[in-house]
Amino acid sequence: MKENLEKHVYTFGNGSAEGDRTMKQLLGGKGANLAEMSVIGLPVPAGFTISTEACHYYSTHESTWPKGLKAQVKNGVHFIEDMMGTKFGDSQHPLLLSVRSGAQVSMPGMMDTVLNLGLNDQTVEALAEHTGNERFAYDSYRRFIDMFGSVVMGISHDDFEDALENLKKSKGVEEDTDLSTKDLKELVNRYKAVYRKATGFMFPNDPFEQLEWSVNSVFESWDSERAIKYRRINHITGLLGTGVNVQAMVYGNMGDDSATGVCFTRNPSTGEDKLYGEFLVNAQGEDVVAGIRTPKDISNLDKIMPKSYAELYEWGRKLEKHYGNMQDIEFTIQKGTLYILQTRSGKRTGHAAIKIATDMVHEGLIDKKRAVKTHVEPTHLDQLLHPQIDPKSVNPDSVLGVGLPASPGAAVGKVVFFSDDAEEAALNSDPVILVRIETSPEDVGGMSAAEGILTSRGGMTSHAAVVARGWGKPCVAGCGDIIIDYENRSFTNGKITVNEGEWISIDGARGTVIEGQKEVIKPELDDNYREFMTWVDEFRDMKVRTNADTPEDSIRAIEFGAEGIGLCRTEHMFFGEERIRAIRRMIISDSLEERKDSLAELLPFQKEDFRKIFKVMEGLPVTIRLLDPPLHEFLPEEREELDIIANDLGIKPILFAQKVRALREFNPMLGHRGCRLGITYPEITEMQTRAILEAAIELKKEGVAVFPEIMIPLVGTPQEFRSQKMVIDKTAAALFEELDDSVDYKVGTMIEIPRAALVAGQIAKDAEFFSFGTNDLTQMTFGYSRDDAGKFLGEYLKEGILMEDPFQVLDIEGVGQLVEMATVNGRKQKPELKVGICGEHGGEPRSVAFCYDQKLDYVSCSPFRVPVARLAAAQAALNA
Repeated sequence: MKENLEKHVYTFGNGSAEGDRTMKQLLGGKGANLAEMSVIGLPVPAGFTISTEACHYYSTHESTWPKGLKAQVKNGVHFIEDMMGTKFGDSQHPLLLSVRSGAQVSMPGMMDTVLNLGLNDQTVEALAEHTGNERFAYDSYRRFIDMFGSVVMGISHDDFEDALENLKKSKGVEEDTDLSTKDLKELVNRYKAVYRKATGFMFPNDPFEQLEWSVNSVFESWDSERAIKYRRINHITGLLGTGVNVQAMVYGNMGDDSATGVCFTRNPSTGEDKLYGEFLVNAQGEDVVAGIRTPKDISNLDKIMPKSYAELYEWGRKLEKHYGNMQDIEFTIQKGTLYILQTRSGKRTGHAAIKIATDMVHEGLIDKKRAVKTHVEPTHLDQLLHPQIDPKSVNPDSVLGVGLPASPGAAVGKVVFFSDDAEEAALNSDPVILVRIETSPEDVGGMSAAEGILTSRGGMTSHAAVVARGWGKPCVAGCGDIIIDYENRSFTNGKITVNEGEWISIDGARGTVIEGQKEVIKPELDDNYREFMTWVDEFRDMKVRTNADTPEDSIRAIEFGAEGIGLCRTEHMFFGEERIRAIRRMIISDSLEERKDSLAELLPFQKEDFRKIFKVMEGLPVTIRLLDPPLHEFLPEEREELDIIANDLGIKPILFAQKVRALREFNPMLGHRGCRLGITYPEITEMQTRAILEAAIELKKEGVAVFPEIMIPLVGTPQEFRSQKMVIDKTAAALFEELDDSVDYKVGTMIEIPRAALVAGQIAKDAEFFSFGTNDLTQMTFGYSRDDAGKFLGEYLKEGILMEDPFQVLDIEGVGQLVEMATVNGRKQKPELKVGICGEHGGEPRSVAFCYDQKLDYVSCSPFRVPVARLAAAQAALNA
């Protein structure tokens, strides 16, 4: 009886395929798209895809293949042979293959590729004879030895580069293309020597052995440090592994009628509806993306090979219409014939994403719902708000060089030349610019850590450019005006030398590199942005508020679409010169009367602050948190400052120092703060309540609609909440009687202590709203100090102990349980209970989606994250 083996190999080519674009989970994005393109008639070289399940098996079964895979791979090779009319390893008409990775989610440059596979001393002669181009054959052979050696066997690519540079130097030529056929034969022998010296073995001649080892290398690259780091940085989880795409080789290095390139159907930096990309004549694809040679702009292809350019443009239009999205296309032209090697939705900047989405809706390619759901990511909006370098701050003499505007935005930082140094600097919160001749996948950690990226080599589709655009990180690529000296850790433009640790600024929109720290300005938001955000709000049913403590922040938040304030921190209002003196006098007071006198001085300041904020937020709710930090935070620490302030307050320095010492706490986070202050000193709560409600009544008389919400911080028991609410209600009643007027107000609490989440049902009997303070809730649930966790969180993430920094992305498994429990139990007690979140998680897209799932009424975040939260809330609704 024949054994029924699991299928792991899926073929494509010549107008048919065993897969389609819906099979990305099984075939990876590249494999699914190759199958799809074959079906719709694009000129795709025949090939097959090994499934992601096979990769997963290899990773979990001690680097072995699943049963039957070897036979399926051989059958796949026979399929390609039939399609192409060639034979793998044949001494007359050999088939050569490319082996490429392709995960479900695009990870540009993170995993391995091998080209020209199948070449050996016999097949290279056959290839030369069959094509009539001996130079091309040996150029392909030396490339294969280099790639197989460095990718599969782990030999340093620099060893091969050194051999190439030494040969070019001895022959007196500058470009690879200037080497003769005889030179390339010599180079092949030198490369073989490099291979044997590094491995102790001869270069393998068996094509099937070459193929097996290359497939293994792609499988193993899934678990490489760079790929793991990339997935962590980009929050890519839940994938089985990478697919492996084995395809018949087509050649862009067969002469001046051949070329290879990468293009986008629209400009990925600006969104302009124009073919955008680069190509190289007489080259292979890796030359373009690796930045080894500086390529030509795609518009030049129309002049050099007009027929191929016209075909590429038309196929680009067809693919864009078919996928309903801007496409990133890899292509090769072999002897005047165009082949499409890959298509995928192109990574783009925030500005481009908005323009492409709105343009495609107007063109009828997609509808508004799809534009909001899939075409703009929340991080794109974050990028849109990136600052730009103020042109007025740039002196022409300070411009060190001009490169390609690879990814827009301004970045200012100290120069570092190595990725490890950039990562270390990030741990210390030092802003740095990573300066490299060219980046490689090994640099992703440093690229992520840096404020911006500068390379002296490479083009708009080089590794640095593609990764930076995907992350929204400023990048200037291919800045040939500078020469980088790694050994001395410096770079120069011939006039000015910049050493490691010195400041530079880069403008990724203009491609300029500028000496020193330059001023940055906020960007302007255009009509495309405004139109897109109206579509966002059509699909959003969860409110988005802001965290704002000043009228300026409130105005900015309204401009960004905030629907109220979810957190106004009153302690930030106490730091003006006259205010801080009054609060300090209150703190050192020995009697209730003295404290009340000091607080009476503060009341007018507090009231005026609230008036201004209420006025900006007319008609919208404003949640004001009563005083939260411990009192010692308002007092100095240094002896000199203690003496000055003591004299200012009219108290003996020695007595003042004693009072300051007495207020110090061993663990202020868990100390005398929040509602504990209000219970110990109810006069503070009285003053703040009076300031809030007096301001509201005054504005009401002026015709301004005000909706104050008073939030009691750090509650852990229902009794604490009731105690403070009683003070608030009593103060309000007395004020309303005194002024013969009133306003509606709400009293609620911040759920930031785990115990409060556990007894939320009891607290809800008296509270009118809950607001989750997830910063402190995370801190107390994990037992991590926010101020100190940086010392170990990096290692936790690296070791996989934590998948995310819980202060950046809400810990759904732990903290999320508390949020869910408190919401459910609170609403059981009081169905109309308003519930929101006001930690910075309120602007993080995955955390916003969780809040939507829990049916929270709103999220609240800093003003600049309001647009991000609006889009994340709309996408959560569309994905529900």
